[in-house]
Amino acid sequence: MAPASILDSIVDTIEPRKETLPLPEPAHQRLLKAGIDLSKGYPYRPSVPLYLQDVYKIRNEERLYQDAGARADKSKKKLFSAATKVTDLTTHIGTEIEGLQLKDLTPQQRDELALLIAERSVVFFRNQDLTPQQQKELGEWFGEVEVHPQTPQVPGVPGVTVIWPDLFTLEKPADFRRPGDTLWASGYSAYEKLSPEFRKIIDGKYAVYRSAHPYLDRQDPNAGPKYIERTHPLVRVHPATGWKVLWVNRSMTVRIVGLDKAESDVILNYLYDVYEKNVDIQVRFKWTPGTSALWDNRITIHNASWDYGGRHPRHGTRVTSLAEAPYYDPNAPTRRQALGLLDDQEKSDLGVTE
Repeated sequence: MAPASILDSIVDTIEPRKETLPLPEPAHQRLLKAGIDLSKGYPYRPSVPLYLQDVYKIRNEERLYQDAGARADKSKKKLFSAATKVTDLTTHIGTEIEGLQLKDLTPQQRDELALLIAERSVVFFRNQDLTPQQQKELGEWFGEVEVHPQTPQVPGVPGVTVIWPDLFTLEKPADFRRPGDTLWASGYSAYEKLSPEFRKIIDGKYAVYRSAHPYLDRQDPNAGPKYIERTHPLVRVHPATGWKVLWVNRSMTVRIVGLDKAESDVILNYLYDVYEKNVDIQVRFKWTPGTSALWDNRITIHNASWDYGGRHPRHGTRVTSLAEAPYYDPNAPTRRQALGLLDDQEKSDLGVTE
């Protein structure tokens, strides 16, 4: 079973729009400062694999994995004491840290940051001076860095992918219905939104998760494109916190194993709505130049919001680290249980006595 993405980090740059499509100047200067060779064009585009069998091999081996957050000091005193300000952006999700440069974090601070991300889902740092190479090195601390077979990359730094909306709109135009800035939603809180009786329906159930891109079957190429499909638990547990999390995604989760399609569709559509329509479990973040966002794909979903209206050319680099194969533990608590936050009604529903 293949490991899932754990941590994404994006460094974003913005500048006023011009009439042509050059690399945005802040991004250009960042890449030059890092010694990136732009002489052969930018970005580097890997040769896209054609066949399903070749793509399955990319993540078909077991990987040794230890979550950096699991070895951290739970007080996070080294990380917090070095910051000038730490702000929780909402009750359930999102924290911003000021006064720190990601490139300068000590090993202990990196572990504590991993635990903070595991607890708060996404952590933001503004005004970062971080090269693509340093971004990748930080990603390697959290897990094996994914080298994606489909996405454009920074030349000479495999695993550092490029986010450049203006370039991509040459292939797929962006508009108000295909937006740009980012919101995240908490999978911990989405699970807690479910009634205890409904949780019993999905606990221990497995679903099929589908790749974003289709490929040809080498054994039957005339059958047309097919997707990579993996089976994972609908409710998983984070290894650093030990908390249960709802793990569904409208674009990736296609059916629940063992249910008829009609039954599966009803349940999945409801679960998608729980994630997407409860605004109190979401955080919306406005990008500024040099911002880094680090989030955990095991416990969040994210989506874009058209809040800058395409007025500014944008460029970012992204690193994704790999983690454990998803697993379920029936004895794991919810976040609110673990933190002692249950109200009287929740205690009654769960049969908790003190």
